Order: sequence, then C-alpha cells, then structure tokens
Amino acid sequence: MIVPSAAWRYGQQASGSLLCPPMTTPPYQPGYAPGVSDKSKVVAGILGILLGTFGAGRFYTGHTKIAVLQLVVSLVTCGAGGLWGLIDGILILVNGGTDAQGRPLRD
Repeated sequence: MIVPSAAWRYGQQASGSLLCPPMTTPPYQPGYAPGVSDKSKVVAGILGILLGTFGAGRFYTGHTKIAVLQLVVSLVTCGAGGLWGLIDGILILVNGGTDAQGRPLRD
C-alpha cells in the first residue's frame, strides 16, 4: 500500500508525491490518417437523416450545443424542426463535416 508523505497530509506538496501527470490525447490515431476524425461521415449523415429531430448526428460528432438546439427547435415547432436534421444529414453526406475538435470526418 502506498501512503503519501507526512508533508502531503499537512497540505504541503513534497517532492516525489504521487501526483498523476495530466492526460493527453496520443499524437496519432491508430488506424487513421493524422488529423482525421475517428467518426464516420456516413454514420453522422444517416443519423442526421433518420434521427435529426433529436440531433443524433450532431451528438455523434460531438457538437452538443447544436444538437440540443436541434432538439429544442423540433420540440417547439412540434416536429417541423426535424427538417433541419434531414437537411443537415444530407449536407454531411455530400460535403463531409467536422467533429467537435475541427477534424474532418473519415469516409
């Protein structure tokens, strides 16, 4: 069992303490070209077309604010806002898109 030093227990950080280094993203993504998202544009487009009313395509790509906005617009307009998700899904399939980090979606 590892026990912190006495200095750590009294609020002082001692050298050799058990602090973990910050977590970082690996510099490369195994199996994908550098700078390309691990999310698929086909999946994002199909989710946008089929479940665009709920913002599913945008939730998938990590654009949470836009996804919540799609959901709210669909609720306020009694489902007519689902047209936004349909158009969004088609545009993602045709033009591609990006994930929340700005990386292009993979094919």
